Amino acid sequence: MNPQPVPAMTSSTSKEAPASPVWWRVRMVWLVVGGPAAVVLASFVTLYLAISHPDPVLPALSVASADGDDTAQANPAKAASLQPALVGRNHSATAGQTR
Repeated sequence: MNPQPVPAMTSSTSKEAPASPVWWRVRMVWLVVGGPAAVVLASFVTLYLAISHPDPVLPALSVASADGDDTAQANPAKAASLQPALVGRNHSATAGQTR
C-alpha cells in the first residue's frame, strides 16, 4: 500500500477563521465595562467629598440670631417657619389642633 501524500496547505487555500483581536482592542468591551467602572469611580469621589467636607451643624432655634434678638421670642412667625420637619408635617396633618 502506497499512501497518498497530503498536499501542503497554503494561505490561499486555507479556510481558517481570522484571528480574534485581543480583548482591550474591541470597542464594545470598553462600552460595556466603561460605564460601570465610571460609576464606581464617581462613587469613590463622592465618598471622599462627603468625608472631607462635612455639612456644618446649624444652631438651635433658641440661639440668638445675627441681629441680637432671640428668634423664638422676637418673631414667632419666623420661629414657626424654622420648626423641625416632623413637627410641621404633623401640624399640617392635624389641621392645627393642639393636644
